[in-house]
Amino acid sequence: MHEITLCQQALELIQHQAQEHHASRVTGVWLRVGAFSCVESSALQFCFELVCRETVAEGCDLHLEEQQAECWCRDCEQYVQLLTHRVRRCPDCGGSDLNIVADDGLHITRLEIEQE
Repeated sequence: MHEITLCQQALELIQHQAQEHHASRVTGVWLRVGAFSCVESSALQFCFELVCRETVAEGCDLHLEEQQAECWCRDCEQYVQLLTHRVRRCPDCGGSDLNIVADDGLHITRLEIEQE
């Protein structure tokens, strides 16, 4: 389960930003998850709540957004966007010879804080 490691790394960044902005509490976190990042949303939610216990982010709302992955289809020679890792065919031509070009993993896109 790599979700726990991702959450621990995200929490380090969140705590750093909270300290830098003199936050007394983090009330919301927005995460963008790449379509091919192999992150299970329910596991990510569970792990995030777990690692945030007794921190400035305890009890905050977690908002997850799935990001599309950019792929190159060798069959129709076009860049295409795929929203899920379950799709194995080009949405344009139906070809199966896809090469993942960009899938950004996990990113913190927004924090909501209460200041001291």
